[in-house]
Amino acid sequence: MLYSYNIHYFLYLNAMKNKTLKIAGIAILLGASAVPASAQYYEIANQLQSLISPALSGSGAYKGSIEAGYSRTLGKYDADFLEFSTSQGYQYNSWFYMGVGLGVDVLFAHQNDGWGNNWAPGTDFDYNHASTKTAAMIPVFTDFRVNLGSPKSASFFIDLKVGCSFLAGKDYIEIGDGYLTNQEYFYLRPSLGVRIPTNSQNPKQAFDIGVSYKLLTSNYWNSWSRSVTLNGLGVNIGYEW
Repeated sequence: MLYSYNIHYFLYLNAMKNKTLKIAGIAILLGASAVPASAQYYEIANQLQSLISPALSGSGAYKGSIEAGYSRTLGKYDADFLEFSTSQGYQYNSWFYMGVGLGVDVLFAHQNDGWGNNWAPGTDFDYNHASTKTAAMIPVFTDFRVNLGSPKSASFFIDLKVGCSFLAGKDYIEIGDGYLTNQEYFYLRPSLGVRIPTNSQNPKQAFDIGVSYKLLTSNYWNSWSRSVTLNGLGVNIGYEW
């Protein structure tokens, strides 16, 4: 009986030892997992800082640009545009850039002789009340650019801006033999030009000179459905850093 008692006691001690080892092992694992988690949060914070710092300092892959241009529409919607915009984004490699942009297009509309004379007063077609010939449109776009050649020397570029544009501060503006409303318009503006670096120590700094095509199109509803499409050709000059 004493022999049996000693065996049970030995098994009991062994089980308690194993249980203690398991608890200690779990504690060690939890402690070990906490260290990598803290290190991971620290690493994420450093990565966020490394992403934000280049944008604030103008270093790294961050790239910005400003642009001014002039365009004139083709066809029955007769207008001139004086264009200003900025684009901010990242230069992913020596030849590809992608960013987002915002602009202001000052629109100078030209009405055809007798504009609106056939629209009866007092109806939904009466637009003979006063309207300015000048307005502003606000394009918001995604900007894609491909550089064809070395960034350290003069080279060609292809740029594509895609987004939407809004007539700002007015319900409508007379243009050609029709009008533009204050709803959103699809905005497409490809351009082709020459990039000229201005700093041999920092080839990111350059002047851009190019020609562009602009498309504004939309469908609006009043008493009937009508599609508005503006096509224009223009020239532009910009600076990038």
